[in-house]
Amino acid sequence: MKPWLEEMINERVGLQLVPLIDCVFVLLIYFMISSSMRRSEADLGLSLPGQVQQSEAISMPDEQIVEVRADGMIIFNDQQYDNRLKNDLASLEQALNRYREASLLVDAKPLITIAADNDSVHGRVIDVLNACAGAGIKNVTFANME
Repeated sequence: MKPWLEEMINERVGLQLVPLIDCVFVLLIYFMISSSMRRSEADLGLSLPGQVQQSEAISMPDEQIVEVRADGMIIFNDQQYDNRLKNDLASLEQALNRYREASLLVDAKPLITIAADNDSVHGRVIDVLNACAGAGIKNVTFANME
């Protein structure tokens, strides 16, 4: 055997930390650049109610009002949805879907106004928003129930 080969075999191989640290930094830089800092839950497009003086009358399209009461009851077209287990949301979504289809047949935008009581549970308002999204209704506004 050649002496340089014998010397390599007898030599203990150690862990090289410098290339390992280089790889870690390259991966860290890659993940920092490729990640996004946007929170998807906080990005809600809402139209809040306001008071504006009108100089002339404008034609308002037909809109439906969904009431959310303080006790968690949802009322849409005189139909009450009061199931706390959220089993009623499928039927609410079906009713909203029928409203959207009827609006599209007469060439009108389906508009929903959510009239939530000041003491209503926010989860039920989100349930109504999810039902509107499931029915394909994008024009949703809010109003105060007085």
